[in-house]
Amino acid sequence: MAGEIPDLHAQERTGTGKGAARAARREGMVPGIVFGGDADPLPINIPFNVLLKKLKAGRFKSTLFNLKVDGHEDVRVICRDVQRDVVKDLPTHLDLLRLRRTTKINLFIPVDFVGEDDAPGNRKGGVLNVVRNEIELIVTAGDIPESVTVDLSALEIGDSVTISDVTLPAGAKPTIDRDFVICTMAAPTVLAAEDDGAEETAADEVPTTADTEEEAENA
Repeated sequence: MAGEIPDLHAQERTGTGKGAARAARREGMVPGIVFGGDADPLPINIPFNVLLKKLKAGRFKSTLFNLKVDGHEDVRVICRDVQRDVVKDLPTHLDLLRLRRTTKINLFIPVDFVGEDDAPGNRKGGVLNVVRNEIELIVTAGDIPESVTVDLSALEIGDSVTISDVTLPAGAKPTIDRDFVICTMAAPTVLAAEDDGAEETAADEVPTTADTEEEAENA
């Protein structure tokens, strides 16, 4: 993973169950649990404002964190779930999974599209149709890529980019076996509409049997 692994600070939560979780929320905290690995589950609290800021920054569920809890050794974790209030859509609980650097996990990695302005299809008025803006990959916990780069600079109208056309980060592979489409360069909408109109006009100009018979009688 590019860059330094960010820290995620938390406090050990005393007590478990709904009562302890409600008490944490009243104090401006979001309760959570750290599980997995060779250790027992660890109940934690994370300040609401801190968690909300990280969620708004994006990619929270695909970011490897260095979890720091007083009285415990630092451990690498990744978020497995964030529960939200059904009305306010605000975080109410989170689950963190302990990881080793060599652990293989499935993550959705964002796609970074480059070279669209240089694509011949784009210069001819083509429209980029994005089928997937993220790809689920099997990656190593210690080397999670920031994104997958897709080069569009050679795309003509009608071309498509599939997963086999993309150079994936070292050690990463798709979770889907088939060669799925990531994006296409579609024909211009105006051009397609004009073609449809031309076909309709041509159809209108074809004489019907009744028209032919009427012309023969008048001749």
